[in-house]
Amino acid sequence: MTGRNHTQTMNSILQYSSKMPNEMARSKKARRPRRGPREPREDPARNELISRSLESAQQCLLQQDYGTAFVHYLLVLNLAPVLKDFARESFRFTLFKWADELDSLGRVQDLFDCYEQAVELFPADEVIVNSMGEHLFRMGFRDEAAAHFHKALKLRPDFPEAKENFYRVANWLVERWHFLMLNDHGRNRKYQLAIQRAVQEGCSTVLDIGTGTGILGMCAKKAGAREVYACELSKTMYELACEVVSANGMADSIKILHMKSLEMEIPKDIPTRVSLVVTETVDAGLLGEGIIESLIHAWKHLLLPPPNPKEPKSAPSQMGRVIPGGATVFGMAVECQEIRRHHRLCVSAVGGLDLEVVREIRSPVSCSVDADESAEPYTTERLSRLPGGFTALTDPCRMLDIDFNNVQELESLCSRKVMRLRVPVTQEGFVDALAVWFQLHLDQENSISTGPQENTCWEQAIYPVQTLAHCSVKRNDELLLEVSCRDAYLRLCCVAIVRDGQTFHLDSMEEEDYSTVAPPNPEVDLCSALASLQTRHDTVSNMFTLECSEIALLNNVNYHNSFRMAVEKLLTSLRSSREMQASEVSSSEPFYMLDVSEGFSVLSLLAARLGQDSGSSLVQAYSSVEKDQHQALLRLLAQSNGVEESALQFWLSHVEDDSAVLQRPASEKLWSAIVLDCIETCGLIRQRLMEKATLARCLLEDGGRIFPERIVIHGLLVESDTLLQESAVQGTDPTLGFNIAPFINQFTVPVHVFLDLSTLECTHLSDPVELFTLDLMNSNANYTSRGIRVRVSAPGKVTAVPFWYQIYLDADLTVTTFSQDSHWKQAAVVLQRPLVVNTGDWVQLTIQLHKSSISITAIREEAVTADDATAEEEPVAMDHPQGGVC
Repeated sequence: MTGRNHTQTMNSILQYSSKMPNEMARSKKARRPRRGPREPREDPARNELISRSLESAQQCLLQQDYGTAFVHYLLVLNLAPVLKDFARESFRFTLFKWADELDSLGRVQDLFDCYEQAVELFPADEVIVNSMGEHLFRMGFRDEAAAHFHKALKLRPDFPEAKENFYRVANWLVERWHFLMLNDHGRNRKYQLAIQRAVQEGCSTVLDIGTGTGILGMCAKKAGAREVYACELSKTMYELACEVVSANGMADSIKILHMKSLEMEIPKDIPTRVSLVVTETVDAGLLGEGIIESLIHAWKHLLLPPPNPKEPKSAPSQMGRVIPGGATVFGMAVECQEIRRHHRLCVSAVGGLDLEVVREIRSPVSCSVDADESAEPYTTERLSRLPGGFTALTDPCRMLDIDFNNVQELESLCSRKVMRLRVPVTQEGFVDALAVWFQLHLDQENSISTGPQENTCWEQAIYPVQTLAHCSVKRNDELLLEVSCRDAYLRLCCVAIVRDGQTFHLDSMEEEDYSTVAPPNPEVDLCSALASLQTRHDTVSNMFTLECSEIALLNNVNYHNSFRMAVEKLLTSLRSSREMQASEVSSSEPFYMLDVSEGFSVLSLLAARLGQDSGSSLVQAYSSVEKDQHQALLRLLAQSNGVEESALQFWLSHVEDDSAVLQRPASEKLWSAIVLDCIETCGLIRQRLMEKATLARCLLEDGGRIFPERIVIHGLLVESDTLLQESAVQGTDPTLGFNIAPFINQFTVPVHVFLDLSTLECTHLSDPVELFTLDLMNSNANYTSRGIRVRVSAPGKVTAVPFWYQIYLDADLTVTTFSQDSHWKQAAVVLQRPLVVNTGDWVQLTIQLHKSSISITAIREEAVTADDATAEEEPVAMDHPQGGVC
């Protein structure tokens, strides 16, 4: 609220309160009714307190004393609830300002106390409820935040801020793999068959660990189990499971507990030990969701004892078992450019910057013994969808067998010695990663494979090979692999290459051709080891860790080269302008450039280097990177590229308030260029982009520029069952007839992110078209809504509108987010109701922009009938891009 509007509101409140001192007391000239209860007498002292408190609230707001103003409002609105409608805006303004102040001071409890008081006064105010949810989400209370966003939407279904927030938190609370898993009929059916068989054999008491939506527990009850229990740690999924079980008529026969199975006790939580545990607490790396710890605890505290070979006639109801019964882990070495460029530095120079000084840049995904404690042992990918594909360099190798029905084996798993495997190489190439999958043995007859050739809901675990040299292999080489389960994670490392009887350890290999193997020489080996000891101290400091997306960005040569050319053109233009104004502007005055990119970026250094190369009018560049390691890497690169230390500064050390990054470089100075980070890696526009651009324009000198200056959104119509499967549960058929879809689909979001459009299984139904334009340099060129007509080029069902961006650094230089070397992914709006179209039809798309959120409405152009298919998409949070394959 502006100061002027706020003052007008306050004046209205004061006038209103002076005219109605006692809760809308009737006018003195009004005729008293002859019958009815007596109205309360006016209380002059009370009315005076209300009036004075309102005046005090206004004075406190003018003095920016929001805490005191908030107290005055609480007093007034509790004494005179009739003033709520008039005071609502001013009260919101005060609450939000005071909450921000409390947040900055770390007074979390006071902040939430204020919101609880506010919600008590205004329980149906969607703006206050939504704002409280935003604070909860920022502080990590995602379940509670989701409840507030959901409540705000119920109060006002068209509230765009609440929709955007709910979609963002929905991705955290109900991860997208839930939809894929529930749509995987083959997986669901095999679990159902295994559970039916166990129950029919006498397992009458069942515990479903990590129940999710409750589908496995319902399978057990439907199979005839006498008692079924389930536990779920996530509050959101627990509440969802309760709704699902109730809707399927099993609320009285399945007991669901909101807790971890590790915390369950007998008889406190369940009355007796059960004869069957069913679970799918496995991830792409099998053990990452803690299944080993859960099953060890279950065998010790919740399950009946396993079958005893000495008592073969024991009844199944008196013995315990687990579904799945076990797993076999497989793996192979792969060459893949897409994996490589996200996990290691692949280029020696970008944008004129020499990167050779950097000994190694690694991603935070590593199983090596010297890896940081925060490092993840693996990442996940769907190998069949990787852009550019992959090449298998070995045959699949059996790496580990686990029996989930053997508690002794489970207990010894994490303490086992590291196993070493020798795997023959079958194809020449570079080893970029080890890809891992598993076969889940549900029982003797039913199993599920997560292999790359399978059409399932599973991705594969990827263990990047990060070495100083490219790990080149030839046919008949052998890879020496180490397999362990340290910290209850499956850990897999490629430690050496065996060639012609010689072993080359990858942690000591340098960039050299080791295709010709010299005979072993102990003296040479000793000298090499001593040299390694002497140089290790110098080189270890030149090893850095960046996020996978940051490494991919650094490997994007085209992006950096295009930026360099755009900056060169700008500097040339600005120098020319200064020469024409030589009497007014000093020729030695530097050009000020600010890079406020998210994460690691070398753009500021690139600009500083250009300034020094020009020989006149240096560039004073500022980077907004925060992490010490990022700053150290930029300093190292600056030094090696001959950039003076003073030419590159770190901007956050120059500003008092980190939240106000966009401000003048000095009181009398303006920026020559400001770099805004516009697109999230996931494929969406960053939040508050246009607000930042508006502020940035005010901070530019004449002729200065925002990079990029313009963003054009492109898209096309596609038919893709894959996107439908990954976005919502498709009816009751895949879920074995259980009614689950209406409940989990509440968490459906209208946008699919981290999309690789080049490998998405879909059919193009139109040519690419321009959807929308965002002009960061000219606000007059922007609009909030645009309608376009798209010609259908092939018959089918329009299920989605994938989109990507053409980023204009200036009028001529552009980069696209839809290219093989792009570090950005694409995104797609998924229609709630597909549109049936034929070749030659026209589809009308209406694109609207609200703040940084886009919404799309799609309708087929034809005479309006009752059968017309219309799909209206909800606002997309633009925070946090072959019949057959496109």
